[in-house]
Amino acid sequence: MAVNKCIKYLLFFFNLLFWLSGCIILGVSIYLKVSKDNNKITEEALPGVDLMIAIGVIIMVLGFLGCCGAIRENRCMLLLFFISLLLIFILLLAAGILAAVQEKKDWVKENLSKLIPLSAQDQAVKDSVEKYQRELKCCGLIDGPQDWAGSVPDSCKCNSTETSTCTGSYYNTPCATQIAELVKSNMEVVIGIAFAIAILLVGQTLSYADI
Repeated sequence: MAVNKCIKYLLFFFNLLFWLSGCIILGVSIYLKVSKDNNKITEEALPGVDLMIAIGVIIMVLGFLGCCGAIRENRCMLLLFFISLLLIFILLLAAGILAAVQEKKDWVKENLSKLIPLSAQDQAVKDSVEKYQRELKCCGLIDGPQDWAGSVPDSCKCNSTETSTCTGSYYNTPCATQIAELVKSNMEVVIGIAFAIAILLVGQTLSYADI
């Protein structure tokens, strides 16, 4: 009896951590999705975030299901939860591979290049780019001021005393460089959480084996 109670509370503890991890994944993913006012530039650069949001929601639901099953000792709920772990493994693996492969292929620049020339884009895109230029102290997306095709906005202008980032009257660093660094740092957080969840799932699998 004591062993059964120990397993019961161990399962509840794992499921609680599982649910909390889903909350973290969902929170980080939503932050990535809505950061920078959810502009079109961020949407082009983060195709894997929607998948992570879906994973976060699924993990939260399953974690709740697992907690209820463990406390009530409902084998049907626990079995349904256990079967669902395979789906989570597949989704986490897909998200991790997507992020890693996209980074190696310099996917940020590849996606943002679709917006060149910037002068031909609608006002929403122009406003998004200018917001990045002011906040990140950059100009253009890929090739600097040339991306604006002669219509360089004031947000590209800089103080000539800023020698490391300013050449002449404009910032010398394309925004794609800063965006890539921003995406990389945020994706590292998400991938780290994903691997932590994978380790947690292994622990849960071992616990289920003792039921």
